[in-house]
Amino acid sequence: MRARDTDWDGVRLHVVTGKGGTGKTTVAAALALALASGGRRVLLVEVEGRQGIAQVFDLPPLPYEERKIAVAPGGGDVHALAIDPEEAMLDYLEMFYGMRRAGKALTKMGVVDFATTIAPGFRDVLVTGKTTEAVRRKGKDGRRVYDAVVLDAPPTGRVARFLNVTNEVAGLARVGPIKNHADLVNGVVASPETAVHFVTLLEEMPVQETLDGLGELRETGLPPGGIFTNMVRKSLLPASVLDAAAKGRFDPGELALGLKAAGLAEGGANAAAVAEALAEEIAEHAHRTKLERRERRSLDTSGRPRYELPLLADGVDLAGLYELAESIHAQGAA
Repeated sequence: MRARDTDWDGVRLHVVTGKGGTGKTTVAAALALALASGGRRVLLVEVEGRQGIAQVFDLPPLPYEERKIAVAPGGGDVHALAIDPEEAMLDYLEMFYGMRRAGKALTKMGVVDFATTIAPGFRDVLVTGKTTEAVRRKGKDGRRVYDAVVLDAPPTGRVARFLNVTNEVAGLARVGPIKNHADLVNGVVASPETAVHFVTLLEEMPVQETLDGLGELRETGLPPGGIFTNMVRKSLLPASVLDAAAKGRFDPGELALGLKAAGLAEGGANAAAVAEALAEEIAEHAHRTKLERRERRSLDTSGRPRYELPLLADGVDLAGLYELAESIHAQGAA
């Protein structure tokens, strides 16, 4: 993978969201690998406590600390962080009040859970705050510690509220450290340094959720990114065959003759039965292809850059993750 311009030059925080079941965490992990290629340093963050990153990379559960988990093509490093809200609260108390020891006592008393239960927006401020701190962080040499940060965010239906921290804490505090903290977070999240990417499948519900999610982002003034269409199947049949099958004009008799000529079926009833079964499969494939074309057209109305990632026949293992990263890079997304 060679260094080059990408669709997201200047973006340092890549937020990845999507409807459940679309492979959001897998795409976030592959994007982190793609961004790290060629010697860059990338942090992959998760916030939902599912240990999805550990599962994708086939690792033990991750602690609340940044640690290297993978080497990207070309020698770059991917680090990971599974954010724990309680630990993020302790970081917050230390940063703004110098009260980490007292904070530990508060967590034992359940005060953190109480606070984030009565004010759910505060929990989001804590976890997004930890992420944006990593984006802003500089080393002793004055350079950014990470070239990019990838956030495996909550699902599409909750992502705008999750990221719109200034609005969420407005009722909690209009001045003081909480408000200042929210403003720091918003300064990163709402800036051109951030892009919110959507993961979808070529199916009606996830596509509609993607379009609705993009609309929500625009309403809240958050920066939309690209659309990653996951698990895309390649058609193995010519367009003319698919069109004929979709219109009910496919001739199983011709297929039976072809099977016999190729020595794949015996003559008579056997060839006819095999041809009928294959014809049904072709008709189903043609119907699905037609629906997928329709969903592609719907996604095109968004005006956002689109990337298609292949369906991996053997499932998502480490080799498959690197294959997806290669595809992301080749399409100019990283």
